[in-house]
Amino acid sequence: MSTAPRLTALDALHRSLGATMTDFAGWDMPLRYASERDEHIAVRTKAGLFDLSHMGEITVTGPAAVDLLNFALVGNIGTVSVGRARYTMICAEDGGILDDLIVYRLAETEYMVVANAGNAQIVLDALTARGEGFDAEVRDDRDAYALLAVQGPESPAILAAVTDAGLDGLKYYAGLPGTVAGVPALIARTGYTGEDGFELFVAPGHAEQLWRALTEAGASRGLIPCGLSCRDTLRLEAGMPLYGHELTTGLTPFDAGLGRVVKFEKEGDFVGRKALEAAAGRAETAPPRKLVGLVAEGRRVPRAGFPVVAGGQVIGEVTSGAPSPTLGKPIAMAYVDAAHAAPGTEGVAVDIRGSHEPYEVVALPFYKRQK
Repeated sequence: MSTAPRLTALDALHRSLGATMTDFAGWDMPLRYASERDEHIAVRTKAGLFDLSHMGEITVTGPAAVDLLNFALVGNIGTVSVGRARYTMICAEDGGILDDLIVYRLAETEYMVVANAGNAQIVLDALTARGEGFDAEVRDDRDAYALLAVQGPESPAILAAVTDAGLDGLKYYAGLPGTVAGVPALIARTGYTGEDGFELFVAPGHAEQLWRALTEAGASRGLIPCGLSCRDTLRLEAGMPLYGHELTTGLTPFDAGLGRVVKFEKEGDFVGRKALEAAAGRAETAPPRKLVGLVAEGRRVPRAGFPVVAGGQVIGEVTSGAPSPTLGKPIAMAYVDAAHAAPGTEGVAVDIRGSHEPYEVVALPFYKRQK
């Protein structure tokens, strides 16, 4: 029995703009409006406007909210001050990654956990189960928010034109309540593109008003609507992991090269601690495959799951691949054996349907914006 995809509050507007829509994690989302390459370049050079209302917002409140989150997640949420945010993960008991998350501390005893769309229910269920015995409430707020993002070098000027919030004082990975185009919003300086930018959490009923105001404010600065396709190439160039590709339940944060998010020094136990301590030890003595960048010497584009080879042997696997509009050639992220992970390693290729296409091993990210 098929279920119809969920629609964001901006669905009719996307269709009026001629968006190509696609099913993404059970939501009907804009894939592109015109040229995904043009959308990508707009974000790198000017600004892009995204609808990200498929993301999963979960509110955790109460006197023991921080204790619940410290037990449920691998990061130390106790060190996040009000108005700041933290990138972290939720792991299974065996250390496998259930999802990567951003946690915003909205008030003294109030936190918002933002999960990936495809994992939102899993994260909600896990937080609810792990919250038993804590004086805290876990609330599903997915229907309470629409999420718009304006990303790119022109985004601060565009947003400043429609808000009196103090954007200059808003640091990366921080959020503050404010009014944008007459709409109450949580203004967060976060994003998934490698550029400066903002994510705006608003009531769904205000989403269209906000979209139109940002579109008008950004018209003279090159702002265009952007879909999920360019969001993927932007995050790939920026070396940012995507759940289901670089992060899975079969990998621990240490396998993914993101062991830094695990905070063993925090007080008390947390789910997966024992398994993660063992994974950290293994990573010290026998390094797991490393996540590296690959840049094509030719024109053929690698895709997730393609084998990485050297000397006739499989040494790894591509996790994400796409043409890079910024570099002008195909790129990929891949997990490869540590012996072949150093930038400049020679003789590495990707098996693209039986043909071994040469690739250069490079350090991530492929692209880093000028501050």
